[in-house]
Amino acid sequence: MNHDSNFKLSNDALYQPMAVMPNDAVIVRAQKVKLLILDVDGVLTTGYLDYDAKGEVIKSFYVQDGLGLQLLREQGIQLAIISGRDSPVTAARAKDLKIHHVLQGAQDKGAALASLLQTANVTLNECAYIGDDVIDLPILRAVGLAVSVPNGHRLARSAAHWVTAQSGGAGAVRELAELILFAQDKLLTAYAPYLGVDIPPKLEIV
Repeated sequence: MNHDSNFKLSNDALYQPMAVMPNDAVIVRAQKVKLLILDVDGVLTTGYLDYDAKGEVIKSFYVQDGLGLQLLREQGIQLAIISGRDSPVTAARAKDLKIHHVLQGAQDKGAALASLLQTANVTLNECAYIGDDVIDLPILRAVGLAVSVPNGHRLARSAAHWVTAQSGGAGAVRELAELILFAQDKLLTAYAPYLGVDIPPKLEIV
């Protein structure tokens, strides 16, 4: 990889926030994250639900989010989905991304979180959650790092420690993945195989 003479390949140099730099309190919270929990509609997708001629829901997922989740998993961060809807499309995407903790049809997301903590063997302070609506409030108010998206409901945004610059379904999850990797000094390690370092990438279906 060719670098500008003034550019030093490092964890700090690789992190380029979409907007302003997250404050120190957010960075400290991100340093503790061992499990990232994801809402689906409005976070991994735009929140629009398209129906085909048979009445089946079609969802679109942003591929850059997928690679971000893969990088987190490779760096030892557990991944989970808690969604209020029950969707075979979500199940298929979770399988592609090797997300093993998938709780769908969770109308009571607080109860789903309590169950997940036991399964994943983590504490609330070690969890990050990204959600976009009032159904997400029980988790947003409980976890160590609460994140929302700019197109999220105002109550979800007000409950968050940090709001991404990118919208749900359009890079918000990748933005959060890079924040966590940066805070834990793992961003360079995660991207090294793609930056000309002699480590072959393990690109999977994302």
